[in-house]
Amino acid sequence: MLRIVTDGAVDLPAEWYQQYDIQRIPINVHFGEEKTFIQDEELSMDEFYRLVDGKSLPHPKTSQPSPHQFVEFYKKIAQPGDTILSVHITSKLSGTYASCVSAAEELKGTYNIVPVDTLCGSIGTAFMCRSARLMERAGKSVDEIVKFIEEVRSNTLIILTLDTLEYARRSGRVGTLSAALASVLNVKPIAMLKDGLVEMVDRVRTRKAAIERVLELAKESYGNSLVHVGVVHARDLASAQMLAEQAKKALNVKELFITDLSISLAINFGPGTVGIVLYPVE
Repeated sequence: MLRIVTDGAVDLPAEWYQQYDIQRIPINVHFGEEKTFIQDEELSMDEFYRLVDGKSLPHPKTSQPSPHQFVEFYKKIAQPGDTILSVHITSKLSGTYASCVSAAEELKGTYNIVPVDTLCGSIGTAFMCRSARLMERAGKSVDEIVKFIEEVRSNTLIILTLDTLEYARRSGRVGTLSAALASVLNVKPIAMLKDGLVEMVDRVRTRKAAIERVLELAKESYGNSLVHVGVVHARDLASAQMLAEQAKKALNVKELFITDLSISLAINFGPGTVGIVLYPVE
């Protein structure tokens, strides 16, 4: 039996959990030293935003599941002798993959755990998990699946536009001066995740211009190639729907999904963040 596991920084459309039998190990969300929640189990998206809006607690931070949490999770979702394909957010931005590797070593001989670093995140990694399940159902081996993910990850692209740099400032992702300047000028920064790292690639003055620039960058990267598209948002469904409709016109879209941006990304980029994820058609 092949188990597929990913992590809480990955944005899975709700129906994919059962449709493709994918398990997600939650991240830890910390509000200062005293309050820690387990994502999904103790903290929903709605509750997360309520606590952030309240501002009575320190700005939250996240931490990856520990090796012990991975061990316990694997024991809960698998049987001894199972193969577990553990597919995770980029190791260049998170220690999740390293925790997975440590747990895999600890459980060697009981489970066949195969850690995979996607150099990606959000629904980009979710697309890889779905591909893994579809390939397994088509009779492909685990080695063939891992090879495919290692090839496709360099062609998977995430482009986000932030409504404000305030949350990035709070989380320490940008300098205080840059955030203040962006606030004064009402600049909308645009970030890109490719090959495992996030870079600020542009800044524009309005929300409309930001969404147009996101689509321009997507078009520059993929041209007329057929592509799977994910649109992600942090509590801004209206902007996500607008971006989705424009993406269908600008790109050669095979299918498109809209989903919430994970808590771990919303903490760093803030409510109002919206973006597009491009995944090559197999």
